[in-house]
Amino acid sequence: MRTADGGGRRGRLGLPHGAVETPVFMPVGTAATVKAVPQETLETMGVGGGGARIILANTYHLYLRPGHELIRRMGGVHRFMSWDRPMLTDSGGFQVFSLSKLRKITPDGVEFQSHLDGSKHFFSPEHSMAVQIALGADVMMAFDECVETPATWERTRESMGLTHAWAERSRAYWVEHGESVPWFGELGGRTQSLFGIVQGGMYADLRRESAERRVEMDFPGYAIGGLAVGEPREVTREMIARTLEFLPKDKPRYVMGVGYPDEIEEYARMGVDMMDCVLPTRAGRHGLVFARVDGRVERLNIKKLEFAEDKGPIDAGCGCSVCGRYSRGYLRHLFSSGEPLAATLLSVHNLNFYLDTMERVRADLAAGRHMPTE
Repeated sequence: MRTADGGGRRGRLGLPHGAVETPVFMPVGTAATVKAVPQETLETMGVGGGGARIILANTYHLYLRPGHELIRRMGGVHRFMSWDRPMLTDSGGFQVFSLSKLRKITPDGVEFQSHLDGSKHFFSPEHSMAVQIALGADVMMAFDECVETPATWERTRESMGLTHAWAERSRAYWVEHGESVPWFGELGGRTQSLFGIVQGGMYADLRRESAERRVEMDFPGYAIGGLAVGEPREVTREMIARTLEFLPKDKPRYVMGVGYPDEIEEYARMGVDMMDCVLPTRAGRHGLVFARVDGRVERLNIKKLEFAEDKGPIDAGCGCSVCGRYSRGYLRHLFSSGEPLAATLLSVHNLNFYLDTMERVRADLAAGRHMPTE
């Protein structure tokens, strides 16, 4: 990792399915698909047409449907979805957290009901690792508990202790079972990495304790979890900054589940290497698109009547295929008419916007420029 003034740094992750230049934004492919966007489009979008270099898949959702053993038999999630670039799988912890009325937490793990059919399931740290190993992603996440917001200091520390115990168990299982991934075929024998997750809620002292205890375990990389769950943006920023102080500078640092384009730029310039968020495609499916106006990120609601006869692109400075071909007026027509193409085109633009934002940040850091985001 090479750090520029202000904390931002350039890096390169060597993973079984290729190299990833950081800082990087990772599109979310929850059910082995980035919603509404084909894989071939993901591979060619962004500045220079290099596309998304790494995406996410979701352990919880793939475990429930179609099942991790089926995906293992299909050759792993890469072959299953025809994606030959790097991939990260989360542990399922956040999805279980979101099922607050359908779960029961014990020191052994979490019993929960499927949101699909109400069937009962149990995730332990070991089972989460087994599922992720079966999926075959390049990077896996340790099983953790994400505490609700707001939560008391005592409740947060109790949850953090559970996450610590589960991290130890996740790491032990990974060391014993997760070193090789033989179903990669020509990539057989390559290894999967496991990242530990720092929790601690909105308490700086707990964030420090969690980070220090996680670093003691010597994971290949570290994630900052439990943020962007309803707290103010300034609190998110403070918790990230406080946590980064105690994470190794020679290993990747990943903030999970953030954020708007201006936020991911800010965090990258603080020294975060990896980020993901469902927002680009979710916003697109609801008619919200991003544009840069006078150097600032603006959020445009394409459903508004003011765009009905607008002949211009979403963003005049954007080089994506959508802005190069379609007008705001046409995109509004598609969305208002309920045409499925609207979700695809708006999602493609938003993903391009995110990827281009990170490309610009990487270029600035490579040149030694630290530019404020405000």
